[in-house]
Amino acid sequence: MSLVAIFRAYRPWLNKKSVSVPVPTQNIIPDWYKEADRFAKRPDGEYWKATKEICPFPKEGTKDDYGKIPTWKACPAIMDAFATGYVFRTPCDLKFFKDKGKISVSIEDVRYKDFCLPRSPMPQFEHPKGFYKDHFAWSSPWGLELPDGYSALFMTPMNRFDLPFLNTTGIVDSDKVHLLGSFPFFIAEGWEGTIPAGTPYLQVLPFKRENWEHEIEILDSSKIYGKIVDNANFYRQPDGGVYIKKVWTRREYK
Repeated sequence: MSLVAIFRAYRPWLNKKSVSVPVPTQNIIPDWYKEADRFAKRPDGEYWKATKEICPFPKEGTKDDYGKIPTWKACPAIMDAFATGYVFRTPCDLKFFKDKGKISVSIEDVRYKDFCLPRSPMPQFEHPKGFYKDHFAWSSPWGLELPDGYSALFMTPMNRFDLPFLNTTGIVDSDKVHLLGSFPFFIAEGWEGTIPAGTPYLQVLPFKRENWEHEIEILDSSKIYGKIVDNANFYRQPDGGVYIKKVWTRREYK
């Protein structure tokens, strides 16, 4: 049985088809990720062949076919980041422009004048390098309610380096607090342009509140070597994909 995250509209004109309605992160995977090659290509467009040094085991039934060379696209950890949790999306176009040396924002839709508000620099907060000192805050028209015992991590959409902003990251006990409040964010220095309606601006990852302890284990040289060998024997197979096929556990967000 799945847990339920309730996204509640706090503007009476919103509905399930609104451009800002929160959706599972996997619903809006960017085109540049979808179009990226899973295997490395040569300049002529053909795939590079893996060597024995890269993959020590040939394909079954062959003596020297070690498969292709996986790229970052084959990394399931990156894929998981694009498929975990939910995203909030901008309800309108946001036009950012320089005004007397400062970055400003213009919102034409009068219903969302309070969605993105300017903020002055935060005293004693470590400012992210490469971003304007003057920043803004998202004020979401949607709230979130999670089951008892669950909190939510709010952050910039993971691996979305194509987006021109950076959020501060925060955790909210969303089983008790259902209004999001405001989330400060920074605009990349030198960038001017429009963030279109429907752009993911906040990724949320629900998690169960639990207490943890940690331990430190120091391995000797023989154990380190043994683990490296075992790891290579298990994972370094032709065309890769071992982790996603034999280790990874599917998680669903609907």
